[in-house]
Amino acid sequence: MATTSLIIERPKPGEYKPYYDRYISLIPGSDIVGTLEKQLPKTVALLSGRSDEEGNFRYEPGKWSLKEVIGHMNDTERIMAYRALRIARGDKTPLPGFEQDDFVRDGPFAELSLSALLEEFQTVRAATLSLLRTFRPQDWTRRGKASDHEITVRALIYIIAGHELHHRNIVEERYLKNDRNRLEQGRVAERRAI
Repeated sequence: MATTSLIIERPKPGEYKPYYDRYISLIPGSDIVGTLEKQLPKTVALLSGRSDEEGNFRYEPGKWSLKEVIGHMNDTERIMAYRALRIARGDKTPLPGFEQDDFVRDGPFAELSLSALLEEFQTVRAATLSLLRTFRPQDWTRRGKASDHEITVRALIYIIAGHELHHRNIVEERYLKNDRNRLEQGRVAERRAI
């Protein structure tokens, strides 16, 4: 996929619920479409070739499995992109919130393979990118109401990117920590051999 640069001014405070700053602040710059395109291969590389046993891993009792995290990322991106579509097209209907824990609990993620969830992630991201390429400059700053709060289209898209990065960081730190330990042990052994 060729990278498409599309400079969209970053959302400002007041364009989104302050809670979402935890995601928006993770995204540098203002090339949000390019950022979304570049994220895709990083997440795919991180998770490709992993077993379903790894996909069922929970780093702590009561936490989501790795498969549930990927399912949650897919669901959230779909919902945020849908919200962006509705608002970009001028729909003034207030959009409902969603309870992420209910979505995960009632989702089929445990029954799906990790590779199927990863393939779905790629499909969802491709659909999001395709949608964004239809937005005109004025569409990005349109405001609507979602989950009882005013939000702009560009804030929703920055949230998508930041949400993915947030969860990828958690996956690396908590789910694949042993990979990091093995990688570091390999580097130490390599340095000793030199």
